Amino acid sequence: MDGCAGPVFPQSRLARALLGLFGWKLHFSGLPTWQGVIAVYPHTSNWDFPLAVLAKWALGLQVRYWAKDSLFRVPVLGPFMRWIGGIPVDRSAAHGVVGQTVQEMRDALRTGRLCWLVVAPEGTRKAVPGWKSGFYRVAVGANVPIGIAAFDYGKREIRLHDFFLPSGDESQDMQLMATLLEGVRGCRPEQAAPIRLR
Repeated sequence: MDGCAGPVFPQSRLARALLGLFGWKLHFSGLPTWQGVIAVYPHTSNWDFPLAVLAKWALGLQVRYWAKDSLFRVPVLGPFMRWIGGIPVDRSAAHGVVGQTVQEMRDALRTGRLCWLVVAPEGTRKAVPGWKSGFYRVAVGANVPIGIAAFDYGKREIRLHDFFLPSGDESQDMQLMATLLEGVRGCRPEQAAPIRLR
């Protein structure tokens, strides 16, 4: 999926300047549709979240994102996370949020409403044996594209320019994502999960 057939947003010059001050570059070619899922990789450090927030503002992206529900109970942080699009997820009952999100995506498709979800599929900063499948099941269930957001600390780049419509063949689609993310280095590379569903 090439080009920008979807929405274009006003961007924050301040957020872009702050990223530049810290030595980070943004590479973004636009969203291809009005609905979809963005998988962020890798997630190995607490620094990933402020970088992601600055990138969201710098690009003007109006997106929602999943995060563990305990974070939303922290004073000040919880309201802030909701304000910037956070959706609390109870990890002991995560299957319910997948179904709800699929339905929300379908409703957005039907009405032409903007609905992009951002997920860090590793689900934690610690080393794990693979990715959680929720982001993939949402994209397949709603028949929307997946975008790959690479947080490359080696090159100090945040890249969001690869989008594809999942085939439903998990092995094939994960191999494609692994190819697109080849060489991407997280803040703590030893904690990055292999690019496969668990």
